[in-house]
Amino acid sequence: MRILVIDIGGTHVKVLATGHKKRVEIPSGPKMTPTKMVTAVQTATADWKYDAVSIGYPGAVVHGRLMAEPRHLEFGWVGFDFKKAFDRPVKIVNDAAMQALGSYQGGRMLFLGLGTGLGSALIVDNVLEPMELAHLPYKKGRTYEDYVGLAGLERLGKTKWRRHVNKVVEQLKSALLADYVVLGGGNASLLKKLPPGTRLGNNANAFQGGYRLWNRLYSGSTNERFGH
Repeated sequence: MRILVIDIGGTHVKVLATGHKKRVEIPSGPKMTPTKMVTAVQTATADWKYDAVSIGYPGAVVHGRLMAEPRHLEFGWVGFDFKKAFDRPVKIVNDAAMQALGSYQGGRMLFLGLGTGLGSALIVDNVLEPMELAHLPYKKGRTYEDYVGLAGLERLGKTKWRRHVNKVVEQLKSALLADYVVLGGGNASLLKKLPPGTRLGNNANAFQGGYRLWNRLYSGSTNERFGH
């Protein structure tokens, strides 16, 4: 099966497909609607052949349904019919979950995306569970995202931010009984020393995750089961 993978971000929409080596980047931003995104992707990939579409969405997704509008894009995403727009079967997961899929190497893995916010997903024995840990309370009335997201980095500075990343990783790894943690997102590269039991991810893993979404049929449970 040839799969078109779309990784939607607040500044760029990144696109790659089976059989292609070079990804396409399309500027996004606060005026990007789903209709504009689909049109731009179809225009940029007019000569590509694909049978299905995987989409990584910057927001909560449950059973393939978008639960909230994205923070850094235009409104209109919730309820949009991507299957009809692309005229192909479509699977949609949270963008952190898609990158987690591409980073997974077995066992119990916690993925944390250190970007504008804090993306999170847990994979246990090939079963993906997207999570929304970012807005849980952490310290002094603030959330995890307030400390280890971009706002925390800018408020605290790199040194204090790194300390809080270590604490957050330790807390969440322990609470979720993860065997290991993968740190992705653009700000993960700012860490001088990785916390114990962690490794760096790679944003390119999102495309591998998009391919893996179709490796097995939907399990029918609350999660997505996939193979390698």
